[in-house]
Amino acid sequence: MDETALKNQPMLDAIALHDRDRDLDCSSPPLSPAMSDRNDAGLSPAVVESIAGLSAGSVATLVVHPLDIVKTRMQIHRSSTAPKQPLTTMSLIRSLTQNPHPVASLYRGLTPNLIGNASSWASFFFFKSRIERLLAGGTDRTTRDRTLSTPHFLLSAAGAGALTQVLTNPVWVLKTRMLSSDRGDAGAYPSMLAGARRILATEGWRGFYRGLAVGLVGVSHGAVQFAVYEPAKRVYLRARRAAGAPDDGRLGNDATVLLSSAAKLAAGAVTYPYQVLRSRLQNYDADARFGRGVRGVATQLWREEGFRGFYRGLVPGVVRVMPATWVTFLVYENVKFYLPGWWHGA
Repeated sequence: MDETALKNQPMLDAIALHDRDRDLDCSSPPLSPAMSDRNDAGLSPAVVESIAGLSAGSVATLVVHPLDIVKTRMQIHRSSTAPKQPLTTMSLIRSLTQNPHPVASLYRGLTPNLIGNASSWASFFFFKSRIERLLAGGTDRTTRDRTLSTPHFLLSAAGAGALTQVLTNPVWVLKTRMLSSDRGDAGAYPSMLAGARRILATEGWRGFYRGLAVGLVGVSHGAVQFAVYEPAKRVYLRARRAAGAPDDGRLGNDATVLLSSAAKLAAGAVTYPYQVLRSRLQNYDADARFGRGVRGVATQLWREEGFRGFYRGLVPGVVRVMPATWVTFLVYENVKFYLPGWWHGA
């Protein structure tokens, strides 16, 4: 090797080392299957989000449906017409479990609740993904996650929630009426189909959209929840990367439980009263029993029970909402992360 080559060798070695490091940087960290705008399996993020939401809504409903019955009946209970024995969470649970068919009582109205929750979560996450893409200018998923801010998440969740509420309100009317009565009660719907036919015959199409206005107000619940959850998730993942953890984009189960709990509590503290109003608006003979329209229901509730009336069913609601939230987000996050790989492997 001549003298000139010897002098240039250190420079050549440095260039080769730089090229090697650059190649390594280009391949690391690995993107999670859900982070690309369209992964190798051909599933778009909106489809992945929708399937994850469908799975989450189905599993969560099967787990917590009995508590949903208790919450709904607490919300429509009227103190002015109550018997001497006050209605409590435990007295309701006892009445449901001490009849001849306890399992059937605990899972009455499961069909509309299952259809409603599964379709709602699937629709919500689908629309949310599409709106986020629109707000970010159609960029890929990784860039989109960096571009979107808390107001963007608030807006996307509100828009997705409004669209979902309009699509699924008929199911929620049926669900509320079936959960608020036992099968043998006078006027109770024997099935979801029978209930739909009766509403159409007695109330027309407008009957399926009872409580829609107050339901749209309740969209603020999901908007607040995801305006807290998504930025908190981003901060957590950024901190984990800074600590040297693998950058696979997956939120751990423990972090999912913690962040989803905080987001749900923040949203629930603000929006629970609307759920009480919606349950009363959607019930049997709502105008005669609870008042006409949102203002009428709210006025009568305030006159009969005061401030506490707007938080009826809060205890079973909180008990129900946390396990449901954990199950929903654990299933959602895991299905969203693993689904592309499962699909590609199949």
